[in-house]
Amino acid sequence: MEHRPALTILSEDEIAFKEAVRSFAEAEIKPHVNEMDEAAQLKPELIKKLFEMGLMGIESPETYGGAGSSFTMACLAVEELGRIDGSVSVLVDVQNTLVTNAIIRWATEDQKKKYLPKMATEWVGAYALSESTSGSDAFALKLKAELKGDKYILNGSKLWITNGKDASFYIVFANTDFSKGYKGITAFIVEKDFKGFKVGKKEDKVGIRASSTTELLFENCEVPVANVLGEVGKGYKIAIETLNEGRIGIGAQMIGIAQGAFEATVNYVKAREQFGKPIAQFQGVQFQLAEMRVQLEAARLLVYNAARLKDMNLDFVESAAIAKLFASRAAEKITSMAIDLFGGNGFTKEYPVEKFWRDAKIGQIYEGTSNMQLQTIAKMELGN
Repeated sequence: MEHRPALTILSEDEIAFKEAVRSFAEAEIKPHVNEMDEAAQLKPELIKKLFEMGLMGIESPETYGGAGSSFTMACLAVEELGRIDGSVSVLVDVQNTLVTNAIIRWATEDQKKKYLPKMATEWVGAYALSESTSGSDAFALKLKAELKGDKYILNGSKLWITNGKDASFYIVFANTDFSKGYKGITAFIVEKDFKGFKVGKKEDKVGIRASSTTELLFENCEVPVANVLGEVGKGYKIAIETLNEGRIGIGAQMIGIAQGAFEATVNYVKAREQFGKPIAQFQGVQFQLAEMRVQLEAARLLVYNAARLKDMNLDFVESAAIAKLFASRAAEKITSMAIDLFGGNGFTKEYPVEKFWRDAKIGQIYEGTSNMQLQTIAKMELGN
């Protein structure tokens, strides 16, 4: 059974785009999902197809080779990819909602001319903020940047960086003056072949296994002054404002994962027979499906609303926190209920719901834990 929920709040162009991404995901990604999950690696040829499909530069202006579309469109793509594979979904999400957004908003014209066309056609980007000692306390980072002549010399490391192995360049946050605290934090554009930079170990994760999550190592890494993103000492502002946008993208990923699990469950309970009839005919099963559907629709509308506010240049910070918080919780609940309804089959890799469940868990952790979203919501309600 195929659902087309919440489409009344989408335009005809958005519906057509959503359906095109769904068809692409069904044809090009679905056949490789289990293989990529087992290998813990995305197929390079699939990443190439994402570029060819125009999904890696959705908001980039057409003058830079992008689609010149909206943030909402980017979220719709992330959602539909998540319905098939959370790993592919987060690759596209980070590319669009974090890296591309940061370049569009904060880069110089020369930086835009250099990086946006590459991002739309061949270069994967990554966003490097977290370190071993700075997770939720993001501004406790210890990566040091020291100005020497026309270059900054970076020393330290980053951890848990999504797209780490697949990226060609990284937005990296380092401190140029620790005496200033967070006001010393500066953002840099670091290319993979810069001297002194290398990708470290790849994490062996529970879910979104095909997404490369790595450490980054900086040993006297040389970054040209021209590669400072925004102003020196204003990196904290870039980090906060970009992550506020990125949280909506994670919400979109979560509703995609939940949708995939829900559809698989509906199909399964209609086919699975016990006591002489399909289990879908039992009221207890029907009530659980209804609960899943309500959670999914509520999450979707919260995410769409936050995306719309962002596109309209209205205040979306609290809405983004609410959307991510609710969608990630809903995804974990829906995917867990899916396993319950599949019974013993749901606990095996032969059926798809165990992977949806594993992929959903990260939603309450990355790009701001659920506790951090609660803190944001509370602060905004209290006016501090």
